[in-house]
Amino acid sequence: MNGYLIPANAKKGTLILNIFRPFDLILFSAGAVLSLLLLAMVQPNSTLLILISLLPVGITGLLVFPIPYYHNVLCAIQSIMLFIQEKSKGNYVWRGWCFYEKLEEDNKSRK
Repeated sequence: MNGYLIPANAKKGTLILNIFRPFDLILFSAGAVLSLLLLAMVQPNSTLLILISLLPVGITGLLVFPIPYYHNVLCAIQSIMLFIQEKSKGNYVWRGWCFYEKLEEDNKSRK
């Protein structure tokens, strides 16, 4: 069988620092700025207020945290949501780049 060899890090070369998309950095920066503004405005005098003020940077940090086989948690959540959405429609189509190459080769050989 004629198989394809795809490097595991094929997508990483298009990412910033091989991990982040531009949207991820913007999202994390917005969370950090919001947390700094909350810390400056509230002037927390208790631990609870400090934790609440740091919540935006904590949440956005977890969303852009890298995990295996996905760029980060946000990409994994997006993939899960897309899968659930497609599953409810009854569509189970694989859309990989090797699939299209193989499909094109099959169509050429049939002609």
